Amino acid sequence: MAKKGKKRIITLECTEAKAEGKPTSRYTTTKNPTNIPNRLEKKMYNPFLRRHTLHKEIK
Repeated sequence: MAKKGKKRIITLECTEAKAEGKPTSRYTTTKNPTNIPNRLEKKMYNPFLRRHTLHKEIK
């Protein structure tokens, strides 16, 4: 039998769109807090800015 994981659903929000005053893009994903205790950062596509930007985990 496989062990049940402690995965949490998190929201990633664009950081560059806030600085420019444009709408922010948000993505949802999962993470295992035992393997990744810090906040997650990923480069993902922002359709409002039409480029890949840094997205950080928000509460």
